[in-house]
Amino acid sequence: MKFLTTLLTLTLSWAMPAHATSVTITHALGETTLEKNPQRVVVLGVGALDMLTAFGIDPIATSQDYLPEYLEKYTQPPYTSAGTIFEPDFEGIYTLKPDVIFIGPRAAKGYKDLSKIAPTIVISPSDTGSYWKSTQQQWRNLAAIFEISDRVETTIQRLDKEFKAIHQFTQTHPSSALTVMSAGGVVTAFSEDSRFGSSIYMDFGFTQAAPGLKTKRHGDAISFEFINKVNPEHLIILDADKLRNQFSSRTKEEFSNPLIEATLSYKNDNILYVDMNAWYLAMGGVVATERMLAEIKQLIDSPRKG
Repeated sequence: MKFLTTLLTLTLSWAMPAHATSVTITHALGETTLEKNPQRVVVLGVGALDMLTAFGIDPIATSQDYLPEYLEKYTQPPYTSAGTIFEPDFEGIYTLKPDVIFIGPRAAKGYKDLSKIAPTIVISPSDTGSYWKSTQQQWRNLAAIFEISDRVETTIQRLDKEFKAIHQFTQTHPSSALTVMSAGGVVTAFSEDSRFGSSIYMDFGFTQAAPGLKTKRHGDAISFEFINKVNPEHLIILDADKLRNQFSSRTKEEFSNPLIEATLSYKNDNILYVDMNAWYLAMGGVVATERMLAEIKQLIDSPRKG
């Protein structure tokens, strides 16, 4: 790209004035130092945008694709497009003269070039380990940058009580769960070390119905026969086809078969089709996390058929 070639030849300095108060943030791709309370904020990523919005930070430009209904205002003026969640608009972002750029993992390949424009921070929960612990760290990074620790800690304390209540319930009422994704007719399952399994098994405390699954970003390929044999008490389904076109997804029809209907999860009405905005696109967001909690609470509180 001609613009990027030109950009690489320039000496762009976003170093802070000597009197400025700076902060260094450790994130997935390294460390970034920037001035506290940046004013001109650019965001690429749904989860990052969810976090910032929930804590009262108003960006000047965002990625405008795949936005859930509660973030749709960013598709209208005065907000401008900063590209997509996958492809930054480097030239457009450069002309905005941002003080900081926040990106989600899907835009991470543009990190080096974005860092030449302004301090850039990857803001996303880790794919492994506790989702909730990792999410808290992302929020505390924002607290350090924008000096909003009181607001962030109040939110953390409120939601931490809900996580602990669910975990306590699943420890006193042990039950197994299997977390799967359906995409284009292919079904995969997630281990406890995966980006979805970590929340289900570590944070919410369900027992793995199928230990030994390979840890892969998009899950370990399985079949309906596998689900039937594992016989989970709870079946948690991510319908990736809804991200492409919610009206063309046939996942529910595909899962309506004798093999699934013979499982405990079906018999006890414990099959959950999760909100893909919350669990997939906006992971780590405040609203997204609240929706995840609400869905799991509904799952464990659902009436039993059998």
